[in-house]
Amino acid sequence: MTDPLGTVSSHALPVPVHDYRIPEAGEALNVLHLEDSELDHELVLMHLDGELPWPLKVRRVEDEAGFLQAIEEETPHLILSDYALPSYDGMSAYRAAHERLPLVPFIIVTGAMGEEVAVDTLRQGVTDYILKQRLERLAPTMRRAIAEVEARASRERAEQEVRGLNRDLQARLIEVERLRNTAERQSQRLEVQAKQLEEALNMQKTFLAETSHELRTPLTALHGYLRRAEREAGGSQTLQDAQRVAENMTRLVNDLLQLSRGELTQGIEMHFMNLGQVLSQLGRDYGVRVPQEAIEIVGDPGRLGQVFVNLVANAIRVSGSPDLVHLETELRPGEVEVRVIDRGPGVPDEIKPRIFDKFYRGKEAGSAGLGLTIAQQVVTTHGGSIDVVDTPGGGATFRVRLPLPDEEDDGEI
Repeated sequence: MTDPLGTVSSHALPVPVHDYRIPEAGEALNVLHLEDSELDHELVLMHLDGELPWPLKVRRVEDEAGFLQAIEEETPHLILSDYALPSYDGMSAYRAAHERLPLVPFIIVTGAMGEEVAVDTLRQGVTDYILKQRLERLAPTMRRAIAEVEARASRERAEQEVRGLNRDLQARLIEVERLRNTAERQSQRLEVQAKQLEEALNMQKTFLAETSHELRTPLTALHGYLRRAEREAGGSQTLQDAQRVAENMTRLVNDLLQLSRGELTQGIEMHFMNLGQVLSQLGRDYGVRVPQEAIEIVGDPGRLGQVFVNLVANAIRVSGSPDLVHLETELRPGEVEVRVIDRGPGVPDEIKPRIFDKFYRGKEAGSAGLGLTIAQQVVTTHGGSIDVVDTPGGGATFRVRLPLPDEEDDGEI
């Protein structure tokens, strides 16, 4: 497989390429030349002078011992070798070099070689061969051989990077799959918990509805007995108070039923009212001290009365006595603040943000689970706010803020 210029090109058998490095700019190309003829060596140097992009550093050896010593002492960038030497041969040198330096190009430079022999050397892995009669082809062949090794090195480096990326990608895919499985398991658990929560809420709603219905029957009977007693015994303050308390209880039961249906605030009827009268009646019913002043607001007297009954009843329960509970009012621009103050154990800070949550119960806060929720919804529907703070010296203070009517609203409602 010779060309008209006497060279044969071939792709050498692929070998792993990891560490081969071509000379950098200004660095010498280290060439090992196995040649017993000084004249032939000089001819090679003459044909390479100025033909390569690197300065040359050429070391000549003549036999096996010198060749093996040279490749052990310093790794060449390229090896040139005669095919036949008196005590050694090019193919033996190639096998020795390939065993130690599989990356280094190996070019045979010989005086004569048959085509069959040339093909066999290439088949065994020799990079190329040059006839000594065609040394003008040596420099291009060397450049091509070095470029091919560098190209293979670049390809393998790229392949190694791709393999590394594939490994990283595979590891990430495994992690993603693990996270997906974890998320799926968590999702399943959340679905189970959501179903359990939904069942619990349905049970609570059912309980509220059934309890409300059960309580409405005796309350209806109680209203009937009170009306009969009023007709038979005549009107009295005691009977009127009993009827009012029964009406409040009926409203509370209805509120429980509406709360279970999410309809609590639909029955509020707003009109001008005297908040002071509501608070005064509360003071008489529960024996707590309340301010005696007229405070005109727009609201539902029954619903607001229910709010303060709940707050006062809770305050008495946690304090242990009506004497430890009193109310204060304060008029401010655009609003009135009513404070229900007790000297009980107070409300811990960690409970304050949750005390108005539906069904939340706290012994320290005196919460029954629904009363404060209802109170908050009623106050909010009136455009006000409710919160709880510490009473100076110990206890809890529930603050209810309600808007005052604008002056131009007088007579319009």
